Amino acid sequence: MTALSSSRKRALVVGLGVSGIATAIALRGIGWDPVIVERAPGRRSDGYFVVLFGAGRAAARRLGILDAIPDRSPPSSVTYTVDRAGVRKPGLGFGDLPASPRMMLRGDVERAAFAALPHDVEIRYATTPTRIDQNASGVEVTLQHDGGSVTERYDLVVGADGLRSTVRRLVFGPHDRYLHRLGYMIAATTLPGPVGGLSSHEGASLLEPGRAMWVFPFADHPPTVLFSYRTDDVDAEFTGRPAERVRAAYGPQPTGRLLGEALDALDAADAFLFDSVEQPRMDAWSHGRVVLVGDSAWCPSLYAAMGISAALAGADLLGSMLHHNPGDICGALRAWEAQLRPHMTYYQANGLDQRYFVTPGNQRQITLRPVMARSLRLPVIGNALRSLRSNTKSIRERELDIAHAG
Repeated sequence: MTALSSSRKRALVVGLGVSGIATAIALRGIGWDPVIVERAPGRRSDGYFVVLFGAGRAAARRLGILDAIPDRSPPSSVTYTVDRAGVRKPGLGFGDLPASPRMMLRGDVERAAFAALPHDVEIRYATTPTRIDQNASGVEVTLQHDGGSVTERYDLVVGADGLRSTVRRLVFGPHDRYLHRLGYMIAATTLPGPVGGLSSHEGASLLEPGRAMWVFPFADHPPTVLFSYRTDDVDAEFTGRPAERVRAAYGPQPTGRLLGEALDALDAADAFLFDSVEQPRMDAWSHGRVVLVGDSAWCPSLYAAMGISAALAGADLLGSMLHHNPGDICGALRAWEAQLRPHMTYYQANGLDQRYFVTPGNQRQITLRPVMARSLRLPVIGNALRSLRSNTKSIRERELDIAHAG
């Protein structure tokens, strides 16, 4: 066991994704010494289509990373709905939504955050917590690395390790107690180039009851594709090759050019995402001196389009609340959650509602998508966490703003 080397508070951040890096930046900014552990052997800067809304932009600005995050929205972009016969009609894409989000790749945000991380923040790769114990004065964490283990003491442990969080499992309980399946699967990959006769600035959606495919164009980057489909048996989808499961979900009809080329690209891809869509449902995001942030705590799902923005805003606010309550870590965590939970509950509900915009459940929903787009609640995202809007506001002003946001 190692003793604390100074009066500076020490935090273990588990996970080197956007939430983890942003949290480490926020903690270092208030004078803490964060240590980041990551179970992968190195940085994972891959990722596909994400959007950054107002609250996320404001948090990114305060964290010092906004200027390094590119907006990859292609100029004069247009989105079509395309059927299997290749018939195009004017369509609706995320860039058409009234909130006017900044569009990029998840890896863009991760790289910007990593570049802003102070060089003396310790990062340990291929390292996983295996035991977490705490008392009123600190947290003892057993970390495993390269076949060996060490137990260290921290003032705070932050679980920023994603939907299937190891920290959540060790401290709160098994995944099946908290993860709620929505009954959908997603797959995504980067395409080698435009497919199906699309040009570099053109996106497309192929929408059928219970299944959809989206092609997202970017400036200065190849397009990406997202497959999203309904399933009654999530476990069965994890048997066999992912590309084969996706292809089966879009059969047995002839694919047509656009869908066929996208499926071929997924089949040939070295890197891709394939997963079920799930949301954590928890009564509390902290237990004593252990707290969950980002997808570990509230993952609204990609259908809410709020994951990156919520991760940045949550990390930024966590730093503010800990700074404002320096002598009461547990109280700061409770206050942080009290301010944040109503908004994250709202975004989770949006994820449920807006899944039908991304993946319509029936033909009527396909027909009514223009009406659905006008009724989407995304415009509030830029205002719901308006306490995170200004670099110059005091911590107390930010808290008062967020308490009255909505």
